[in-house]
Amino acid sequence: QVHLVESGGGLVQAGGSLRLSCVASGVVSSINPMGWYRQAPGKEREWVASITGGGIPDYAASLEGRFTISRDRDKNTVYLQISSLKPEDTAVYYCNMYSFAPWGTRSDTWGQGIQVTVSS
Repeated sequence: QVHLVESGGGLVQAGGSLRLSCVASGVVSSINPMGWYRQAPGKEREWVASITGGGIPDYAASLEGRFTISRDRDKNTVYLQISSLKPEDTAVYYCNMYSFAPWGTRSDTWGQGIQVTVSS
């Protein structure tokens, strides 16, 4: 069983920066990809970024390069650095870890989510 806990959210002014952290505990495999999703009010949850166990990042094309995902395998922690924050970045941000069973089924673990609010 894996447990994910996010931190680092809060209220930030537009143009500012923020770093979210997510610590994984329990039966954690450092080879499992981790990532971030977000859900804005009235919208569906959307993928933001992911990083492989080997540290290769991938980002949603719509995010204009303002997001940087990184990972500390020794600490079982994934980070999301967000720069030049915009009011439209306001959302609940969720940490995610996933793995694939030998037969191919994907299994996702989610954090409880953390609020990021960007004021204009």
